[in-house]
Amino acid sequence: MRRPLVIGNWKLNGSTHMLKEITTSLRNALKMVEGCSVAIAPPVMYLDQARRALTGSEIALGAQNVDIKLSGAFTGDISADMLKDIGAKYIIIGHSDRRIYHKENDEAIAKKFSVVQSVGLIPVLCIGETKRENEDGKTKEVCARQLDAILNTLGTIAIKNSVIAYEPLWAIGTGKSATPLQAQSVHKFIRDYIAQYDANITSKLIIQYGGSVNDKNAAALFAQPDIDGALVGSASLKADLFSAIVTAAAKAKKVI
Repeated sequence: MRRPLVIGNWKLNGSTHMLKEITTSLRNALKMVEGCSVAIAPPVMYLDQARRALTGSEIALGAQNVDIKLSGAFTGDISADMLKDIGAKYIIIGHSDRRIYHKENDEAIAKKFSVVQSVGLIPVLCIGETKRENEDGKTKEVCARQLDAILNTLGTIAIKNSVIAYEPLWAIGTGKSATPLQAQSVHKFIRDYIAQYDANITSKLIIQYGGSVNDKNAAALFAQPDIDGALVGSASLKADLFSAIVTAAAKAKKVI
């Protein structure tokens, strides 16, 4: 059975006080929960504080973005080497926020995917469709195109050491989550699509769901056979809600 993974994406939120408060609460709340991997991805300026606060716990560190360059005259950018040096394990790439507000296309995201893996970190590739694309019945077409950006340039083997996060744009931050059956349908499509290239890889591939995941809908989502955890947004900013989601993931896979 695949071990579920729940990552908290803090986005543009946080403070030193908030980080201390949340990490302390999470360490206490999750110390008896087994069988679910957990990570938080605070803004980059809080990564070192988070690393120190999480030392000795099972909670891993994630980052929200990375540059395609490892060094050089690129003012304001953060390299994969730097993120590795600070203790990050998971790097979120291709999030709709980056695709929309920073105009990142599939080609740029594939380059980030590659550079993250080149230094031994794990890319969390976000894919998903807009509301219009969903209404037009293009969900699977969009997901396939976004996956092809990796498969056609880096090969199927690149998917092996990665995480896929299906995040329908119409559900992110809206309070309107996909139903468990809707999400399962797309997750199964993603797994089957990659399995055309290598079924051994997809049987172990973690595919998360993201999009208004909360303590009330988490259990039903995680009960689906192809949903292996979540990339959590706003609910990750409250330790009690995030802990409940992690616990739901562990219970759904019958490991606690």
